[in-house]
Amino acid sequence: MTRALVTGVTGQDGAYLSKLLLSKGYEVFGLTRRSSAGDVIDTKLRWLGVRKDVNIIDGNLTDLSSLIRILREYKPDEVYNLAAQSFVHASWNQPLLTGAVTGLAATNLLEALRLELPAARFYQASSSEMFGKIQEPIQSETTPFYPRSPYAAAKLYAHWMTVNYRESYGLHASSGILFNHESPLRGIEFVTRKITDSVARIKLGRQKELRLGNIDVQRDWGHSQDYVTAMWLMMQQDAPDDYVIATGRTSTVRHFCEIAFQYVGLIAEDYIRIDPQFFRPAEVDKLLGNPTKAKQRLGWEPTISLEEMVREMVDADLARVRKEQQ
Repeated sequence: MTRALVTGVTGQDGAYLSKLLLSKGYEVFGLTRRSSAGDVIDTKLRWLGVRKDVNIIDGNLTDLSSLIRILREYKPDEVYNLAAQSFVHASWNQPLLTGAVTGLAATNLLEALRLELPAARFYQASSSEMFGKIQEPIQSETTPFYPRSPYAAAKLYAHWMTVNYRESYGLHASSGILFNHESPLRGIEFVTRKITDSVARIKLGRQKELRLGNIDVQRDWGHSQDYVTAMWLMMQQDAPDDYVIATGRTSTVRHFCEIAFQYVGLIAEDYIRIDPQFFRPAEVDKLLGNPTKAKQRLGWEPTISLEEMVREMVDADLARVRKEQQ
């Protein structure tokens, strides 16, 4: 039985990846830091019905000794590093924490693998935010990076350290440069989930308006369920490499709102209010990925459209809000 260690296992991608790996017969170990909120931290795993099948183990990416101990004890064949301080807006308020957890911690894990388990395969969750102030209208694996937030800068450090350990020590270390990907499991602090949750509350009379920042920024949105499949495919390749994972289609936040409101029979502009507090200090205006390499080498293609994903998210939030009302 193949063993996988997943950091960030309680997040959106960690939950979907765990479900995928379990369906393929893996033994899944999820790394979590000790928390007093342990009774709710596994909500996403329970939502997908896989919590009882994931072995949760205590550890911390900022503690190299705990990582060495975990690798020595559990000996995973594949390690997926999905853990991060992943809320871009918060990274300006917590730049040092973001650098330590999102950036340096990835190197801790790579170093632990080099010392203890160099034959294991490693996946690093890189981000399209690294492209930032875009240098090319469509971004591929060869597009220069220009990070525009502490989060993006930290992700870029982790990305290049993954490349460095691959080239320096021969580790099977790959990075997925994932463009925005969402689902009903996305955290409420992210704009996409904020939108669908607000749409549900407005439709059910629990909220009157939706306050947002810059709704004209453009993003390439896919579904987390599709994107974790790409992660797994990278780990099955004979040679490690880096891949852009995207849909090749970009839409504005405004259009995302229009899809969600229209689905419940409402007009978006009647409820959206622009609030300057939600603007970023340095904005990323447009992201559009070129997934050609992933399609050709991995045989990967997205299967869930933006419209399907938004409707699924709205349905899930309608169900959640109705449950609150009971």
